[in-house]
Amino acid sequence: MQQWREVKARNRDALVFFRVGDFYELFYQDAEEGSKLLGLTLTSRNNGAAARVPLAGLPVKAVDEYLAKAVRQGRRVAICEQVEDPADAKGIVRREVVETVTPGTVLHDALLQAQRNNFILAVVPGPPGKAGAPGRRNGKEVVGSSPSPGRLGMAALDLSTGELTLLEIDAGQLRDELGRLEPSEVLAPRSWAGEGDLAALPSLTVREDWVFDEANAAQELKDRYGVHSLDGFGFQSDDGLIRRAAGALISYVADIQPSGLAHLQSPRILRPGGEMALDEMTRRNLELVESLRPGQTGGTLLDVLDRTVTAMGARLLRQWLLRPLVDPEEIWARQRGVDELFEGSDVRSDLRELLDGVSDLERLAGKVGAGRATPRDLLSMGRSLGILPQLVDLAASESSPYLARELAHLDVLADVRTLLEGAIHPDAPATLQGGRILKEGYSAELDELRGIRDGAVDFIAGLQVRERERTGIGSLKVGFNKVFGYYLEITRANLSRVPEEYVRKQTLSNAERFFTPELKEWEEKVFSAEDRLSTLEIELFGEVRRQVAGELSRIQEAARRIARLDVVAALAQVAARNDYVRPHVHTGFEFVVIGGRHPVVETMMPREEFIPNDLTLDESGHVVILTGPNMAGKSTVLRQIGLIQLMAQIGSFVPADEARIGVCDRIFTRVGASDNLAMGQSTFMVEMNETASIIHGATSASMVLLDEIGRGTSTYDGVSIAWSVTEHIHERIGAKTVFATHYHELTQLGDLLPGAKNMNVAVRESGDDVVFLRRLEPGGADRSYGIQVARLAGLPGDVLARARELLTELEGTHSGGGEGLGRSGARRPASEPPPGQLNFFHPEHPVVEALRKSDPENTTPMEALRLLEAMKRMVEGS
Repeated sequence: MQQWREVKARNRDALVFFRVGDFYELFYQDAEEGSKLLGLTLTSRNNGAAARVPLAGLPVKAVDEYLAKAVRQGRRVAICEQVEDPADAKGIVRREVVETVTPGTVLHDALLQAQRNNFILAVVPGPPGKAGAPGRRNGKEVVGSSPSPGRLGMAALDLSTGELTLLEIDAGQLRDELGRLEPSEVLAPRSWAGEGDLAALPSLTVREDWVFDEANAAQELKDRYGVHSLDGFGFQSDDGLIRRAAGALISYVADIQPSGLAHLQSPRILRPGGEMALDEMTRRNLELVESLRPGQTGGTLLDVLDRTVTAMGARLLRQWLLRPLVDPEEIWARQRGVDELFEGSDVRSDLRELLDGVSDLERLAGKVGAGRATPRDLLSMGRSLGILPQLVDLAASESSPYLARELAHLDVLADVRTLLEGAIHPDAPATLQGGRILKEGYSAELDELRGIRDGAVDFIAGLQVRERERTGIGSLKVGFNKVFGYYLEITRANLSRVPEEYVRKQTLSNAERFFTPELKEWEEKVFSAEDRLSTLEIELFGEVRRQVAGELSRIQEAARRIARLDVVAALAQVAARNDYVRPHVHTGFEFVVIGGRHPVVETMMPREEFIPNDLTLDESGHVVILTGPNMAGKSTVLRQIGLIQLMAQIGSFVPADEARIGVCDRIFTRVGASDNLAMGQSTFMVEMNETASIIHGATSASMVLLDEIGRGTSTYDGVSIAWSVTEHIHERIGAKTVFATHYHELTQLGDLLPGAKNMNVAVRESGDDVVFLRRLEPGGADRSYGIQVARLAGLPGDVLARARELLTELEGTHSGGGEGLGRSGARRPASEPPPGQLNFFHPEHPVVEALRKSDPENTTPMEALRLLEAMKRMVEGS
């Protein structure tokens, strides 16, 4: 217990798994907490004269299961092992913490998901920044920007692969980056840990501020990479924030996993403008990697596109989806690869078949670097490396310039493969204690020990036959017991025939066990050989693992190339299977899609049932007012447009007959309604927050997809806000915009704004029935068919009939004032507004007709006064 107290004092914020024989024990508060978190049985032990100590235990062989439970709940675990053989210990067996497992630093296969990264993220705040640059279009300033709330330095590390990514962002983008990286653990300085979005994180780790000091952090990076300067990694003089984040993160991980950083890759610094920024609501609304329906799997763009055959490729594709490109040259380079493999179905098939045999080299390299690779891990690595020469041969034999370029510099790692193929036994065990690890012929000493052991075992096995013949005891048998070793067993009925040289070893109820000096000698040979054999084999395996660890950078580079090949081949496979086309990606403003389809929705129905649509957004019409009935598919159209834009910018083909797509810097979406009760925000408040974010963040190079702005408040408030937002985007921002709405009044903007146009999702009406045609057409819709949809939903007939009456009245009045809606006894005609109210929306009112016939540019002041007087009389007369 004194040992445990010392360990716990150094690991106060962790559950201590304290090794005692075949169990890990938890004591005191750890036992009480562990019993609740991990489902362990809480008991107690007698601690001498002291009070009974709370105790909970778990079997060593089940540790991964319980580690997974703890990590999923954001807890850290200190694993305290016995570090000396109990047989050699003098007194209490010495124990030490050999590993601390936290959500962001796990290396156990059972705790990792093969298809996604497991990031630990360090965040460092900087001082408040300056105002950002205004948005521009055609060289003109179109919208200003508010002062920046400050900058953040971020460093994200996937310890299982060694990937280290650094970036600097505005503080307001923190939530977006947290959503994109989905870190399992976040590291922050103590003085800032309670701020904003960090305060609510379940797996926040706080360290003292001095750990994030720039001088300390920079020195940590230099020491870790063994360099005198960080300039070679692309650091610039003003990169203090990302240096601080990276250094603090590396220092923390080195403390947690002292042997886990040998495979650390060179840092990748993401610069502003190198990729499309995706905010949280866009990722969510477009359902890129996660469904909008909680708990539901499938239904995302990732599910449709992920036809990768390696875990490395699956992780890379996810990264591409969450970080689309904005550099046309990079997009075109990816497209060329997809195009070649799309056209070459045979080479694509051969390539994917080969890649399917490649294991997760990135994480295998990580396990080697951390000293955790098992014999089977190295066996798997050797088999995977054996496929690399076949990939090179494929590139040489097939007419694929893309493969030739990608594989021209592929290091096939022949020396590493030769080492592993010559060393690791093809039936290697999963653990170091599982049996034969190394091949015959790898070590002469090892082979000699095996010969001695096997010879002794063979001698002992033949002893039974010889002794039966010599003694005439047919039931004599040779056996083995872990406690007593080898023995000769003779039944009581034959004890009189036992030779004098037999020495009694053990007495049983029906037999006696003996040994002979010769048997004892051979037994010692077996035991001695096995002890030395086991020790030597583990030592030799460790040496093999260290040799492989010396080549980790080469293995990691090969893994990155294979991952890229896998993703490009997967995108080509999806394009061929789903009938996608290569979009013409350009640097201009135009967005033209002919026969566009929703990539996810079309996979959920027969191909012929999905109705493709055309859409053009250009300088002459960059704002579309999209109207149409409920359930007609406006939201599907919005998401379809955004997904096609995003797919084009990751280098993928798109679901369309033809596409010409200008590169966007951002995609903004506001689709659907939700509230945030925890933050005290109503549905309308959330809607306005999201709209404000779009207004402040969009530029002329952005794409804005809006659905039902202003529906959370009164009709006239909502129309006013929606109208004003649309005007602002048209006049001040200039972004390509599609605005889906039920406010049919907004269709007037199609006539008033030169860059706006009306489109609608068509329906066909037959009596009380409507048929949704799912087809985009020019012009605005004049009805939403809400009552018809309500009928389809099963509302009672009397409710529907009353709704029709009210709709008729409202369409004529636009108001519920006066005597009370529908309560005046005699119904007013639909065209008749309440007394004293002018219905400007009715096209046949005399005032409207007079205005239509007037000619303001050629009207004298006196004529205008007479017209005004006449209109006054019309109103009073009505």
